[in-house]
Amino acid sequence: MRLEQLTAKALETANVDRYVLALAVAKRSEELQNGAPSKINIDMKKAKAADVALMEIAEGHITIKGFVDKA
Repeated sequence: MRLEQLTAKALETANVDRYVLALAVAKRSEELQNGAPSKINIDMKKAKAADVALMEIAEGHITIKGFVDKA
């Protein structure tokens, strides 16, 4: 699936705007790079962490919750 299609599917699945999606992908990518197991069946050595994170969100394996103001 092309990146544009995958992004559109993730936006629809997560029901968030593109900025929140970008933050969620960045956070999940960091987790994957630090050794967290992938929630989809994919070889992490052959795929980029950001692509895997986007796929996980698009397929509904990762949910995005609201932000909490810690001020």
